[in-house]
Amino acid sequence: MKRIFTFIKAVFIIVMVWFLAHSIYITVDGLTDKHTNADVAIVLGNKVNEDGSLSERLKARLDKGIELFNQKRVKSIIVSGGLGKEGFLEAKKMQDYLIKNKIPAEKIWVDNYGNDTEKTVENSIRIMDSLNFKSAISVSQYFHQTRTKKLFRNKGFDDIESASPDYFEWRDFYSIFREFVAYYKEAF
Repeated sequence: MKRIFTFIKAVFIIVMVWFLAHSIYITVDGLTDKHTNADVAIVLGNKVNEDGSLSERLKARLDKGIELFNQKRVKSIIVSGGLGKEGFLEAKKMQDYLIKNKIPAEKIWVDNYGNDTEKTVENSIRIMDSLNFKSAISVSQYFHQTRTKKLFRNKGFDDIESASPDYFEWRDFYSIFREFVAYYKEAF
């Protein structure tokens, strides 16, 4: 019985160290902006509130996309999101916000079928291929960037960097755990 307890304890310690190391890595990676330029920023969708307003998290992502555009680090912006349970197309609401904030409509590409990260990656690559875009900057929360860039690279799109908004909240702790699980779920 003691051997089993010792084994379980050892496995638990290994998993915890692995989780902490992975969490530190994705946090550092997600908060690192290499200040590169690219053809396009890809802003990943998030919650639209029941009244049709954007969540603060989504606004922060869009504001980061606007910042990249205004700094001339990107020439265009792809907004990607699906139909939320609140009944709104996230990407359409994102497009409206960008236009309201003086991003020219002809510089915005809308993906209303980005229901999850993998769909956003697939659809964004299709849009970029049609426009002959060769480089991109992913815009999402810091904890989401490592997996997002890995998905792009797994699909053969290697010129992908990331930029994350300076927006933090308590739910980030849950989100880091969720990203840990999602990263290895997709890896295997």
